[in-house]
Amino acid sequence: MSALVPLLVGIPLIGAAINLIFGRRKKTQIVVSVASLAAVLVLGAILLVAVDTNGPIAVAIAAWQIPLGIVLYVDVLAALLVVVTSIVLLAVLLFSIGQGAADNDEDTPVSIFYPAYLILGAGIFNAFIAGDLFNLYVGFEILLVASYVLITLGGTESRIRTGVVYIVVSLVSSILFLAAIAMVYGALGTVNMVQISERMAMLPQDTQTILHLMLLLAFAIKAAVFPLSFWLPDSYPTAPAPVTAVFAGLLTKVGVYAIIRTETQLFVDNDINFLLLMVALATMIVGVLGAVAQAELKRILSFTLVSHIGYMIFGLAINTPLAVGATIYYIVHHIIVQTTLFLAVGLIERRAGSTSILKVKGLMRAAPLLAVLYFIPAINLGGLPPFSGFIGKYALFDAAAQVGTPVMIVLIVGGIVTSILTLYALMRAWNLSFWREDDDSAETSERIAYLGNAPAATISTERRTIPRIMTVATAGMVIVTISLTVFAGPLLDACLRAGERIYGGVTLVQLQDAEDPR
Repeated sequence: MSALVPLLVGIPLIGAAINLIFGRRKKTQIVVSVASLAAVLVLGAILLVAVDTNGPIAVAIAAWQIPLGIVLYVDVLAALLVVVTSIVLLAVLLFSIGQGAADNDEDTPVSIFYPAYLILGAGIFNAFIAGDLFNLYVGFEILLVASYVLITLGGTESRIRTGVVYIVVSLVSSILFLAAIAMVYGALGTVNMVQISERMAMLPQDTQTILHLMLLLAFAIKAAVFPLSFWLPDSYPTAPAPVTAVFAGLLTKVGVYAIIRTETQLFVDNDINFLLLMVALATMIVGVLGAVAQAELKRILSFTLVSHIGYMIFGLAINTPLAVGATIYYIVHHIIVQTTLFLAVGLIERRAGSTSILKVKGLMRAAPLLAVLYFIPAINLGGLPPFSGFIGKYALFDAAAQVGTPVMIVLIVGGIVTSILTLYALMRAWNLSFWREDDDSAETSERIAYLGNAPAATISTERRTIPRIMTVATAGMVIVTISLTVFAGPLLDACLRAGERIYGGVTLVQLQDAEDPR
């Protein structure tokens, strides 16, 4: 099994190289991209079963052992996220193929998009299986370099402008992360996560806190935790629909994943949970209030993305194995549902020529299937039972209630309020865009007049046909969101097992005995 681990990163990188070689052959690039991601999905599923049954797998690349060598580490959490990421990347890839065919690759130039897309995937996979901080940094940089290309595709003024903001913020985060790695190495003489966790207790608490906050600050920017989330609502909505979908579903979760490793493995005895609880509450409330004040669907979803990062930080701050497991389940849920919603909005934009809820109307009669494709993930994200959003929130609230402190009660109330406002923002958009008819506009104009000054409230685009493959990809993701509910029992059990196993760190033996994949 150990030989399969490096392939999670190697296959998409090789696929990207092949795509660059065949830069003018669209069909070849499509086949290579789909095959690469499908292969990673299969390998991820095999590794998930293996590590859930037999325990984590650690691989020392080229037989160089720690602390000199690069160690790749796959446990249930890493394997699960690799599988979920592969599903999302495949679905969005199919969506982008349809969009490129219909638009003659206006928004997704073939020679650039497919190689950058696979490199993005390789960076995400590398971050999930990194066994040391520097390799985690490399994973971040790989995906960020690819994301710089993808977010500016098309070269429009708005994309270049927001892309520059995204690049600057990402560079600041990377500099902070690299500085934190240097400080950790200077203090402990290693960047291996397991060795860090063992040696951290040797440092004074003040030094631990400084290192802790430095890493947390770098990861919080990447995860869009309030107040470091200012860049996200303006950056994501301007990108092409497939890029926006994959960014919203995955990139912030890589930051959250890094925070999970930081909180559960590296700084077990350095408690900043109260700070995390306050940050989580602020992220939930400020994010959802921003969503309520928006009139453009992509911006609404971008703000809900920020607010739901707060739930994940909340789960980590509870600091129990049950809460960590519930957080992992919520991450899986949010990756799938948030991506699906952005794909559905991409279809709305093509069908109606706008994503402004002030301009879009009458879609229930004109496109009933599209109404369903938006409605199901919307109520799921809002947390209506029996969907996975409700299950994930209930698991988080149950873990907090078991702690039972007044602060936990406040966070539970904040989470419930956030869920209600999320549902309100998404259902208001659904009501205006799908149920409202042309003759209803005068009646509702006063009711929604306050949204007229919201950003992008009046922007229109060209109406375009919706290729069947785009609808099929979105419908497939909707089916996956439903499956999160249908198979919630075994999935939640797997997440809870993952939470129990990573809580407090992995053992040194597991990495010292890392195998040579050759």
